[in-house]
Amino acid sequence: MNPLPILQADAPQERRRLPPWFRVRAYPGPGYRQMKSLVGDQALHTVCEEARCPNLWDCWNRGTATFMILGDICTRSCGFCAVATGRPIDLDIDEPRRVAQAVRALNLIHAVITSVNRDELPDGGASIFAETIREIRRLHNCTIEVLIPDFKGARSAQDRVFSARPEILNHNTETVPRLYRTVRPQGKYDWSLDLVARAKRAGLITKSGLMLGLGETVAEVRAVMADLASAGCDILTIGQYLQPTPKHLPVVRYYPPDDFSVLREAGLSLGFRHVESGPLVRSSYHAEEQAGLVERTYFKSVPDPE
Repeated sequence: MNPLPILQADAPQERRRLPPWFRVRAYPGPGYRQMKSLVGDQALHTVCEEARCPNLWDCWNRGTATFMILGDICTRSCGFCAVATGRPIDLDIDEPRRVAQAVRALNLIHAVITSVNRDELPDGGASIFAETIREIRRLHNCTIEVLIPDFKGARSAQDRVFSARPEILNHNTETVPRLYRTVRPQGKYDWSLDLVARAKRAGLITKSGLMLGLGETVAEVRAVMADLASAGCDILTIGQYLQPTPKHLPVVRYYPPDDFSVLREAGLSLGFRHVESGPLVRSSYHAEEQAGLVERTYFKSVPDPE
């Protein structure tokens, strides 16, 4: 597939009108109200709110959400992310228990946990991830997916999460190597690939995600997909980047739905067990369905982590 023509970037003072396929219905139904109340009562954070996800209404009304642990202030300043950057507050060691209580109250069949980056912590917050997994296991029977940071490439931190045995280990590659300096200035492409490969070798179901529309070419996207497939990634998500505020990176290109369909087929041909690809797709979009699909078709061997 040849790259599409690159649209002219928006002027700084204006934001381009979204194409019609981004229309979403804001519906504060019973499921939304229950989730909103529970998150507030337990003093929890969700990436749905913090990252201004366009699927919030849909997911919350279906009783699904991605809990964000380690606070709501990130130590990194990625050009695409709406989560606040700054100096985080003290570590909340009771957070894993409260997340587990929320998972039980919602009677989830699949829980998704992510976090901000906490680069100031010796283990990047890996111990809180592991404790959150253990607390959910203690209180409720469901599958667990974690979307973890790169931990600055620290394998000891990665192993701490691996040892808690989540059903799905997700780490987003986000973009192509050429754009890392702009999009993820404190991250490294090699860290991300190594993390996915190590999680696979540890016997976990692996997952990663890409955003489109930041100036990449389709050839570059295909190259990243091939790298992830070679690393042993099982599930791939591909979605359209949307500029959360005028201070964030502008959208260079809006990909039409047909292009996402082509990339989905390309991903399946590379050997991914499941590819979720579409303009509104985000890391945890339809995550409970992906978990069920992989659980039915994937036999897990569990070698010891390195």
